[in-house]
Amino acid sequence: MKVEIKQIDGIALAGKGDTGHWVTMDGPAEFKGYSAATRPMELFLMGLGGCTSMDVISILQKKRVKLDHYECHLEAERAAQHPHVFKWIKIKFIFYGKDIPREACARAIELSEEIYCSASAMLKKSVDITTEYEIRESRE
Repeated sequence: MKVEIKQIDGIALAGKGDTGHWVTMDGPAEFKGYSAATRPMELFLMGLGGCTSMDVISILQKKRVKLDHYECHLEAERAAQHPHVFKWIKIKFIFYGKDIPREACARAIELSEEIYCSASAMLKKSVDITTEYEIRESRE
């Protein structure tokens, strides 16, 4: 896997990986940014959410669990001192649909955490990651 990062202006950056899709990143004005794009650590957290979500959705599809909608919310706290690493991360999975089996959701999350999610495997060595989930009948 390879990624390239190019400067747009100041600390505004664009990154592209093997897929060929560009992603912009930016910082606050006090660091010569424009606050016009996602911050790198936000992307890091989104990467974790995307990685585990793809696992969970895929596992549920294989179990023939029909979801009307799905969401994953992540919250994290960063250390006050440099390098401002994540102190903890909380992941909340929200499944929408009718008659979704709780045990299937719990097992899909467990498989992602313990076997499949590369991002989680790397992060859990240095940060406390907790998960929870909800099943909702209809999308709110």
